[in-house]
Amino acid sequence: MRNFMNSKLKRKKNWILLALVTPAFIFSAAQAKGPTSSKPKMISGAGSSRNASLRQQLSQALSLAKAGQYQPAATSLFNLARRPELESDKAQIKYILGLMLMELQLNQVAAFQFVDVIRLGNAKYTKLAIEKLSTVADNLGDDTLLNYAISRIDVNDVPANGKDMVLFRIGEIKLKNKKFEEAVQNFSKVQSGSSYYNQALFNRGLAELEMNRAEAAIKSFQQLLNLRSKAGVTDTNRVAAQLALARAHYQKQDWEVSVEAYSQIPRDHFLWHQALFEQSWAMLRAARFRSTLSNFQSLHSAYYEDFYIPESLLLRSIVYLYICKYDEMEKVLSLFEKSYSPVRNKINTFLTHTDPMVYYSEIEKAQALKKGEELKTASRLPYLVVRNISEEGDVRRAASYLKRLADEKQMIESQSQLRTSGIGQYALKVIATRARNTKLAMGDMVKAHLQNMRLELKDLFEQASFIRYEMINGKKESLKKRISGKNLPVPIDEKIDRDFYIENGYEYYTFQGEYWLDEIGNFHYLGQQSCE
Repeated sequence: MRNFMNSKLKRKKNWILLALVTPAFIFSAAQAKGPTSSKPKMISGAGSSRNASLRQQLSQALSLAKAGQYQPAATSLFNLARRPELESDKAQIKYILGLMLMELQLNQVAAFQFVDVIRLGNAKYTKLAIEKLSTVADNLGDDTLLNYAISRIDVNDVPANGKDMVLFRIGEIKLKNKKFEEAVQNFSKVQSGSSYYNQALFNRGLAELEMNRAEAAIKSFQQLLNLRSKAGVTDTNRVAAQLALARAHYQKQDWEVSVEAYSQIPRDHFLWHQALFEQSWAMLRAARFRSTLSNFQSLHSAYYEDFYIPESLLLRSIVYLYICKYDEMEKVLSLFEKSYSPVRNKINTFLTHTDPMVYYSEIEKAQALKKGEELKTASRLPYLVVRNISEEGDVRRAASYLKRLADEKQMIESQSQLRTSGIGQYALKVIATRARNTKLAMGDMVKAHLQNMRLELKDLFEQASFIRYEMINGKKESLKKRISGKNLPVPIDEKIDRDFYIENGYEYYTFQGEYWLDEIGNFHYLGQQSCE
């Protein structure tokens, strides 16, 4: 998807060649709005032998580019762009240099050339540079450069083959800034044949939910689900659309429809565990307590011990409160305190650090090491915390950007001629600076997520205290009735007849804490409420 415009560029090499013998327009004459003289004046007012030599070097660089020798062309153009004698032609030289670097898949370094062109303010090349900058920033996933480019774009000036990407990115910015109506408008303009269309549909649904337009959001998600109907059941785009559809029905308070939508998430997809937890909320709202407790048996199995889900334990205790299962409620509250008190303490201790790189290093270790004792020893934060933060959208996007920078660095270092050249050394410095700044930004993101976790855990522990108070009250009332000999409930195990389940293929055995992977999601709670 991100390589859409770049691949289009490669199929139109003749446009690039045209740019090297005429003014540097990447688009065809019909699309270009500038002059198309076939004899541009590359070096103005020159007559000296030095200027003649520079003109010859520039001509040779353009010939190299025309012949598809992008690396030597980029090396030569980089050197020429630094010559003060060519200041008046700097915008054009840097623009063509940016095109060469794009062909070499050095998008980060190319982006800096287009930024320089924009800052120079040359009317002829500024619009072209903005369009190219938006393309390379999209390929990189660099939000900073992308926002810089998008903020300067007039959508009406963007060629047809790049307009969908620009509209989509503008929609993303509007969504992030909580301008939901404008976000919907931009996402709605993305054409159905575009590689951005599916994501635009999804984001449009999110914006509609933010405006409490559940019906409109349901239509958007259902449309996306229909488009992905021929994809495999574990296709992530299809599963994400199904999950969003279930959430939309939940927001609409259609509890039963929401429960059914959640049940369509396949168990062998990584989103299933999250869907199961959210489905439990829908079941609780629909007063389906048995079904809710059945889900918790899977959610809290040993296979998910590294998932950060403190809220689910409190929700489980609330269900037990509703059905007067005070002994079970006590066990769950104790498990919550035992599991998350150390987590809260470690987060509080870790948040005393002020260096963003300390926070980034925890994520870096989690990505470098596999789960196990090695990681638990190396990390100063609990694995479930690091795992949860690593899955946050902003952290994942920054990590993806770092990966692209690392790929560019490796590409340069693998080619000795490029690595030792001026442009190669410059590129390595640019990449190193961008990588360090991104790591610092990631550190700030991690710290912000830890602070949110701390606040969340503080609130949840306060809720746990309140729930425990309600449990004590319930126990007291139950004890009073037992002492008076009135309204004693019949023990659950004496009231359950399991014959129906056994006759329909279910097996019964006494649960002693063991789990089998193929049974996860198939547990059924058969208890009844114990309230008078």
